[in-house]
Amino acid sequence: MVLKIKRPIKEEPNVQHMLERMPKDVANSFTDDQLFHLNTALAGRRWGSHKVDVRGTIGLLRSRYYFVLLAGRDKRDLSRTESRIGKLVMAAVVALFLCVSLLVGLVLLYILKSWLGINLFEGFSLGLWDWLNGKAS
Repeated sequence: MVLKIKRPIKEEPNVQHMLERMPKDVANSFTDDQLFHLNTALAGRRWGSHKVDVRGTIGLLRSRYYFVLLAGRDKRDLSRTESRIGKLVMAAVVALFLCVSLLVGLVLLYILKSWLGINLFEGFSLGLWDWLNGKAS
């Protein structure tokens, strides 16, 4: 059995840190009940877990620098500008995918045409079929 001794709310680290950053008269005006609820609201802040969470420090000369790389699903509500940019980027990605797919499809159709021996224009060839067969001159 673990006994937990309850300390006064003004001795909680979150509350002390908050009260230190405001004028004394304002800090002294809070009741214990108000401080308890403020502490609950501050301590209850949940920082989500991330799929990618890389943190470290690098020492260069006499200084140390920290780096943080976080990545995960964005659950925030987007502003109108962010939403528009997101839609434009998605449209660009879809358009790029369609263009690349169309190009690959046309190349495959051309190779199939050449393999079947079909000539659309007499005496003209892009040389893809010859290149694939190793007959390029």
